[in-house]
Amino acid sequence: MSRLTLHATGPARPETAWQRYVDVDQWASWSPQIKAVHTARRHLAPGLSGTVEAVLGIRAAFVVDTVDHDRRTWTWRVRLGPVRLRLHHTVSTHARGSRAGLTISGPMPAVAAYAPLARLALHRLVRP
Repeated sequence: MSRLTLHATGPARPETAWQRYVDVDQWASWSPQIKAVHTARRHLAPGLSGTVEAVLGIRAAFVVDTVDHDRRTWTWRVRLGPVRLRLHHTVSTHARGSRAGLTISGPMPAVAAYAPLARLALHRLVRP
Protein backbone atom coordinates (compact mmCIF):
# COMPACT_ATOMS: atom_id res chain seq x y z
CA MET A 1 0.00 0.00 0.00
CA SER A 2 1.22 3.46 -0.89
CA ARG A 3 0.12 6.83 0.39
CA LEU A 4 0.50 10.24 -1.26
CA THR A 5 -0.68 13.64 -0.01
CA LEU A 6 -1.28 16.55 -2.37
CA HIS A 7 -2.23 20.19 -1.69
CA ALA A 8 -3.38 23.17 -3.72
CA THR A 9 -4.08 26.75 -2.67
CA GLY A 10 -6.19 29.28 -4.47
CA PRO A 11 -8.43 32.34 -4.17
CA ALA A 12 -11.75 30.52 -3.69
CA ARG A 13 -13.29 30.98 -0.25
CA PRO A 14 -13.17 27.77 1.82
CA GLU A 15 -16.97 27.70 1.87
CA THR A 16 -17.03 27.80 -1.94
CA ALA A 17 -14.52 24.97 -2.31
CA TRP A 18 -16.35 22.89 0.29
CA GLN A 19 -19.70 23.42 -1.46
CA ARG A 20 -18.12 22.10 -4.68
CA TYR A 21 -17.52 18.84 -2.78
CA VAL A 22 -20.90 18.75 -1.03
CA ASP A 23 -22.93 19.10 -4.24
CA VAL A 24 -21.98 16.00 -6.26
CA ASP A 25 -23.49 17.59 -9.37
CA GLN A 26 -20.57 20.07 -9.29
CA TRP A 27 -17.83 17.41 -9.28
CA ALA A 28 -17.55 17.34 -13.08
CA SER A 29 -17.15 21.14 -13.20
CA TRP A 30 -13.79 21.11 -11.38
CA SER A 31 -12.58 17.51 -11.70
CA PRO A 32 -11.50 17.00 -15.33
CA GLN A 33 -11.51 13.20 -15.09
CA ILE A 34 -15.20 13.08 -14.06
CA LYS A 35 -17.90 13.15 -16.72
CA ALA A 36 -20.83 12.32 -14.41
CA VAL A 37 -21.73 11.05 -10.95
CA HIS A 38 -24.47 8.42 -10.73
CA THR A 39 -26.05 8.20 -7.29
CA ALA A 40 -29.50 8.34 -5.70
CA ARG A 41 -28.63 11.36 -3.52
CA ARG A 42 -27.04 14.57 -4.71
CA HIS A 43 -25.32 15.73 -1.49
CA LEU A 44 -22.21 14.38 0.17
CA ALA A 45 -23.06 12.26 3.23
CA PRO A 46 -21.73 9.14 4.94
CA GLY A 47 -23.05 6.04 3.18
CA LEU A 48 -23.53 7.81 -0.16
CA SER A 49 -22.69 5.30 -2.88
CA GLY A 50 -22.78 5.15 -6.62
CA THR A 51 -20.46 5.34 -9.60
CA VAL A 52 -18.21 8.02 -11.00
CA GLU A 53 -18.09 8.00 -14.80
CA ALA A 54 -14.78 9.08 -16.28
CA VAL A 55 -14.50 10.96 -19.55
CA LEU A 56 -13.47 7.75 -21.34
CA GLY A 57 -16.66 5.98 -20.19
CA ILE A 58 -14.89 4.10 -17.40
CA ARG A 59 -17.06 3.70 -14.30
CA ALA A 60 -15.68 3.38 -10.79
CA ALA A 61 -17.86 2.41 -7.83
CA PHE A 62 -17.62 4.50 -4.68
CA VAL A 63 -18.82 4.69 -1.08
CA VAL A 64 -18.44 7.75 1.15
CA ASP A 65 -17.20 6.70 4.59
CA THR A 66 -17.08 9.95 6.56
CA VAL A 67 -18.09 13.59 6.18
CA ASP A 68 -17.36 16.33 8.72
CA HIS A 69 -18.97 19.55 7.54
CA ASP A 70 -17.57 21.59 10.45
CA ARG A 71 -13.98 20.56 9.73
CA ARG A 72 -14.58 20.35 5.96
CA THR A 73 -13.18 16.84 5.60
CA TRP A 74 -14.48 13.71 3.94
CA THR A 75 -13.26 10.25 3.04
CA TRP A 76 -14.42 7.81 0.40
CA ARG A 77 -13.41 4.50 -1.13
CA VAL A 78 -13.29 4.07 -4.91
CA ARG A 79 -13.12 0.74 -6.72
CA LEU A 80 -12.30 0.10 -10.36
CA GLY A 81 -12.19 -3.65 -10.93
CA PRO A 82 -9.67 -5.09 -8.48
CA VAL A 83 -8.10 -1.68 -7.74
CA ARG A 84 -9.21 0.04 -4.57
CA LEU A 85 -8.27 3.54 -3.48
CA ARG A 86 -9.07 5.41 -0.28
CA LEU A 87 -9.19 9.18 -0.66
CA HIS A 88 -9.29 11.65 2.23
CA HIS A 89 -10.15 15.25 1.31
CA THR A 90 -9.74 18.46 3.30
CA VAL A 91 -10.55 22.12 2.76
CA SER A 92 -9.09 24.79 5.04
CA THR A 93 -8.63 28.53 5.23
CA HIS A 94 -5.44 29.90 3.71
CA ALA A 95 -4.02 33.41 3.48
CA ARG A 96 -4.69 33.32 -0.29
CA GLY A 97 -8.25 31.96 0.12
CA SER A 98 -8.41 28.21 0.62
CA ARG A 99 -6.23 25.15 0.70
CA ALA A 100 -7.45 21.78 -0.54
CA GLY A 101 -5.70 18.61 0.50
CA LEU A 102 -5.99 15.03 -0.66
CA THR A 103 -4.39 11.89 0.71
CA ILE A 104 -4.58 8.94 -1.69
CA SER A 105 -3.99 5.43 -0.32
CA GLY A 106 -3.79 2.32 -2.49
CA PRO A 107 -1.53 0.28 -4.75
CA MET A 108 1.49 2.32 -5.90
CA PRO A 109 0.78 2.07 -9.67
CA ALA A 110 -2.80 3.33 -9.16
CA VAL A 111 -1.77 6.11 -6.77
CA ALA A 112 0.97 7.26 -9.17
CA ALA A 113 -1.37 7.15 -12.17
CA TYR A 114 -4.12 9.11 -10.41
CA ALA A 115 -1.88 11.77 -8.84
CA PRO A 116 -1.55 14.11 -11.89
CA LEU A 117 -5.32 14.20 -12.43
CA ALA A 118 -5.93 14.69 -8.71
CA ARG A 119 -3.43 17.56 -8.57
CA LEU A 120 -5.15 19.31 -11.48
CA ALA A 121 -8.57 18.77 -9.90
CA LEU A 122 -7.44 20.25 -6.58
CA HIS A 123 -6.15 23.38 -8.33
CA ARG A 124 -9.47 23.75 -10.11
CA LEU A 125 -11.38 23.20 -6.85
CA VAL A 126 -9.79 26.28 -5.26
CA ARG A 127 -10.09 28.57 -8.26
CA PRO A 128 -12.50 31.54 -7.93
